[in-house]
Amino acid sequence: MGTDFKVIMVFMTGYYTEKLSGRRLQRCYEVAPPRVQQYLEAEILHAVSRLHPTDTVLELGCGYGRIARRLAHVAQHVIGVDTASESIALAQQLREPGYHCDYLLMDALALAFTANAFDAVLCLQNGICAFGIDQESLLREALRVTRDGGTLLCSTYADRFWDHRLAWFEAQAAAEMVGGIDYAASGNGVIVCQDGFRAGRLTPQECRSLCSRFGLDPKITEVDESSVFCEIVRPSFK
Repeated sequence: MGTDFKVIMVFMTGYYTEKLSGRRLQRCYEVAPPRVQQYLEAEILHAVSRLHPTDTVLELGCGYGRIARRLAHVAQHVIGVDTASESIALAQQLREPGYHCDYLLMDALALAFTANAFDAVLCLQNGICAFGIDQESLLREALRVTRDGGTLLCSTYADRFWDHRLAWFEAQAAAEMVGGIDYAASGNGVIVCQDGFRAGRLTPQECRSLCSRFGLDPKITEVDESSVFCEIVRPSFK
């Protein structure tokens, strides 16, 4: 892993913890254009369709609970974890009564759960790229806490959604949620902002390549011409 990539990883981890968290993160979703709102809803609906009423679910990078609250309408128990204390505090404030949904301040690379603890582990909204952490380490830890036969579900952006994704970041920049777009540095699935924000995406081929390092053959599904889902049924590892 190169030095420049390590610097980017450290920066992005701090970006979501210190700058883009809590109410500011919530505002990013409020300024989303209609086509992006459609994408966000389609992603949740697909994730929900993969769950069962008896499931105990873990969401990595839950933010202020935007997705976890919806998952709790279907699953028996949902736990959302995030490294941003402001986001976790807001998620707890917005918790809906009557649903089993808890939020914990926790690093996705060092989960304080026993092995095989969850029926489903979800890393949505391009978290596998946006977190700015080592993807192989993230996948390894997510697999550790997924039970044998359980589901690990990750999502990233479809290439054909690029124009809408860029428009969303332009709206966020206009609202001063992120820095202005660095158009010269952006492209090929990567958005770069002038304040140092940087987030790419994984192609279906890159998803398969990442999973192949663990001997896994994922199911790749494109949803709404906006999301690419990578679904893994966890085998029994010896």
